[in-house]
Amino acid sequence: MKKPELLIPASSLEVLKTAVIFGADAVYIGGEAFGLRAKAKNFSMDDMKEGIAFAHEHGVKVYVTANILAHNKDLEGVEAYFKELKEIKPDGLIIADPGVFQIAKRICPEIERHISTQANNTNYETYKFWWELGAKRVVSARELSLEEIKEIRAHIPQDMEIETFIHGAMCISYSGRCLLSNYFTGRDANQGACTHPCRWKYAVVEETRPGEYMPVYENERGTYIFNSKDLCMIEHIPDLLQAGIDSFKIEGRMKTALYVATVARTYRKAIDDCMTDPKLYEQNMEWYRNQISNCTYRQFTTGFFYGKPGDESQIYDSNTYIKEYTYLGIIGEEKDGLYRIEQRNKFSVGEKIEVMKPDGTDLEVTVRAIFDEEGNPQESAPHPKQVLYVDLGEKLDVYDILRRQEKE
Repeated sequence: MKKPELLIPASSLEVLKTAVIFGADAVYIGGEAFGLRAKAKNFSMDDMKEGIAFAHEHGVKVYVTANILAHNKDLEGVEAYFKELKEIKPDGLIIADPGVFQIAKRICPEIERHISTQANNTNYETYKFWWELGAKRVVSARELSLEEIKEIRAHIPQDMEIETFIHGAMCISYSGRCLLSNYFTGRDANQGACTHPCRWKYAVVEETRPGEYMPVYENERGTYIFNSKDLCMIEHIPDLLQAGIDSFKIEGRMKTALYVATVARTYRKAIDDCMTDPKLYEQNMEWYRNQISNCTYRQFTTGFFYGKPGDESQIYDSNTYIKEYTYLGIIGEEKDGLYRIEQRNKFSVGEKIEVMKPDGTDLEVTVRAIFDEEGNPQESAPHPKQVLYVDLGEKLDVYDILRRQEKE
């Protein structure tokens, strides 16, 4: 059985490097235009160039998203953008729009073209259509079951690849093509500016009673009628393998390095264990479950993989994440026993914090001392993003992740 690719999202150069170190086979990123995560930090062309070089040095591929649904005004910019990408040589372009696809095919035919889930890829004839136009890979629609994906695999060329989301946030709208954000706020989800109105709280107003808001209840459990649980398939790796999926994709191009490190190393070990020995995978199941719950999530569901999801796939009483750990920073270079850290949340001298390592181990350390860039001692690391030099009393590695477990 072919080993699947583990495809991890990255919102910035720092997160890309984290994904690479923590086990990704490939990383997908967005530039400063033409992707569907306009609110993410995204990559300048210089950062993209550095990130691609770093990934390639570690044998990891990089795919660039260009998956907006383009209007006429976008096309000239898309062409110029692809000419720039041609020079820095990403491994693939993720595209939803047929016009954008044709521009990529003309400008940089040597770069693989992958078809985004936004293109509503729900059957094998659609896959073959894109294959005949020159696509190497198609991302399956999130509405597909594993049985449907298996049937697609049986009807498409052997060399054609199937990429499928296996973990992360779910969109309430069909294949992510939503008009709610544009309607409510003027920010178009299909142009990369979604405000996530599916997470908002809603009420009903009866037309003869203006201003009288009545809550929307679903079995008396709450009002967040569009709010989906997060997808998680960590307990079902064998089923994903048997379906013939080539690339296991993680959602989250706006997530922190802590999220990316946690999900990458957990799925890395689960895939490797399952490919080595299914019994080993079953023996380590409790570790996977424990680890995957260490990053933010909205409760878990298996989505459409085992048929149409029922009432249990929605959350009606809240739109908040479950958060068990806080991200503190990434270990940088060491000098005279001090590690450079660009701090993300507050921690203090004397505090016990955790270090996450790519091999799956965690280490508890005590913050012995904190210094600012001028060498002045500090009692705590104030938020946000201050560069600090920290004594943690242990030998650590660059790209290890610092986190703090939150009290229940």
